[in-house]
Amino acid sequence: MADPAPTQDIRRSDRFAYDPHTQPELFEGVLSKRIVAFLVDAVLIVALMIPAALVVFVLGVVTLGIGWLLFPILFIVVALGYVGLTLGGPASATPGMRMAGLEMRTWSGAPMFTLLAIIHALLFWFSVSILTPLILLVGLFNSRRQLLHDLLLGTVVVNHWPLHQLER
Repeated sequence: MADPAPTQDIRRSDRFAYDPHTQPELFEGVLSKRIVAFLVDAVLIVALMIPAALVVFVLGVVTLGIGWLLFPILFIVVALGYVGLTLGGPASATPGMRMAGLEMRTWSGAPMFTLLAIIHALLFWFSVSILTPLILLVGLFNSRRQLLHDLLLGTVVVNHWPLHQLER
């Protein structure tokens, strides 16, 4: 009987799938790219607000004003829908993140899913409204360039191309 093939014992120094010390290319320039991605996504969300507002306006006319009660929550619905469908989709990135060459993953390396993407957006909004400078400063002091809400949810933003080169 032949000896079974030896198994390779791979042990990581921590619980994260991506190590900034052995894979620095995954984290190069991530913070500045995140700022660009945020600005692109903000513009896209505002652009989506125009047709959404027109739909609510027409709905309000048809329902004799009752539909206009949707105006106060319109931004929340549009923004969470945008994040849920894009960041929680198969690309694990919003259009702004894709343009900047970024992708978000869980700490274990799994792609994002819709509920986690929505919770990530909500936690981002709450943390920015309370601790604006601190969430950005956190990214300067950890090797994975995670912001405060990333640390709390166990997500990490990495560069898209090096990630997919590693997965091949």
